[in-house]
Amino acid sequence: MQIHWDLFNFASRMIVLSNGSSNANPHLVMFEQQIAKDVFMVLYGGAAVLGLVACCYLLFRRGNAFAPEITSPLRLRRWTAALFAAMTLSHAWYFPMYVQNVSDHTDMCYIIGGLLDFLTVIPLAIIVLLAMLQDYKRPLWPVALAVAPLVLAGILSARSRSLELLPYVYGYFLLMCMGILIYMVRATRRYGRWLRDNYADLEHKEVWQSLVVLGTTLLAFVFYTFGIGGQAHEYLMQVFDIVLICYFLWRTETLSDLSTPAHDDVAPVRQRTAPAHGLSRNIGPLLTQYCEQQRLYLQGDISLSELAKQIGVNRVYLSKHFASQGTTYNAYINGLRIQHFINLYQKAAQNHQPITVQQLAYRSGFRTYGTFNSAFKQSTGMTATEWMRDKDEQYNNQN
Repeated sequence: MQIHWDLFNFASRMIVLSNGSSNANPHLVMFEQQIAKDVFMVLYGGAAVLGLVACCYLLFRRGNAFAPEITSPLRLRRWTAALFAAMTLSHAWYFPMYVQNVSDHTDMCYIIGGLLDFLTVIPLAIIVLLAMLQDYKRPLWPVALAVAPLVLAGILSARSRSLELLPYVYGYFLLMCMGILIYMVRATRRYGRWLRDNYADLEHKEVWQSLVVLGTTLLAFVFYTFGIGGQAHEYLMQVFDIVLICYFLWRTETLSDLSTPAHDDVAPVRQRTAPAHGLSRNIGPLLTQYCEQQRLYLQGDISLSELAKQIGVNRVYLSKHFASQGTTYNAYINGLRIQHFINLYQKAAQNHQPITVQQLAYRSGFRTYGTFNSAFKQSTGMTATEWMRDKDEQYNNQN
């Protein structure tokens, strides 16, 4: 299927369809064509400028303008900046198609633009999605292997100056996107388990939104390939680019860096140079003595590694201990925090002290109310507000 990228013909066809007649006033048609061209070029140029600004922001700004309290992964920032630069350049090398009417030149610009996209935008977008998963550093050579057929098809099309391979390119690209989506579903689920096994607070760490972005991108490609939505899809693709840039910028800035501990200034309670034989059987008492009685669970977003250092055991043994108990580190820490919340509430209620859910949640070690409310509902089956209302009724009935 050959795609014609001539903006003037596109605008003309759209105006004719909107007027319902091909005999419209020629001056009115020309005026509406100019409006259509101006609107499109504003969207087209806006997406390019936004990509350039976002790229410079990620490369040169040291602080975080979106979430100052969060340190985002440096590796992800650099890859995302590279993606934004590629998206900006992509608008530059497709631009000649919108300023000339020669079909042969338009087709050649489309072939060369597609080839450059296969070399830059597509692999960088995949790498950014992979860089969001911080459980381990994934190799990048499979990405190059996946896009190699697309690059080869682009080179062959450029040499022959033909779009005959375009249907095969679309078919392969669709299969590649589906394969990446399947891989990302599995990788994101594994990443989620890794987070629950190592972190008490999942706020600003989960990346399930990347699956939504990938699925939306795949859907947009299907609509574009099969011409669903008509020629107006040209406009929608520019809007989609703007939304995609905004999402990747927001996600990069609000994703916590998990490569380094968050609390380096906390001294360990006890030290062991190496795990002794049978130490795993003693982890339960150690947790009771050092984590529960000394309330280490109140130390913000304390990680599994930090807790292992605090009680003087190997983090692998500690992780296996929670697995043997049929729970996760996240559930263990949040369970202690919720019990602490309940104790604070009961004490305040007995003394008739004014309290709020947010205050007690923060005093119980939760960094955000959303994390607390999610953990509380998962533990008790109701929200904290509903639970407190129920307890207040019980206290009132008793008195």
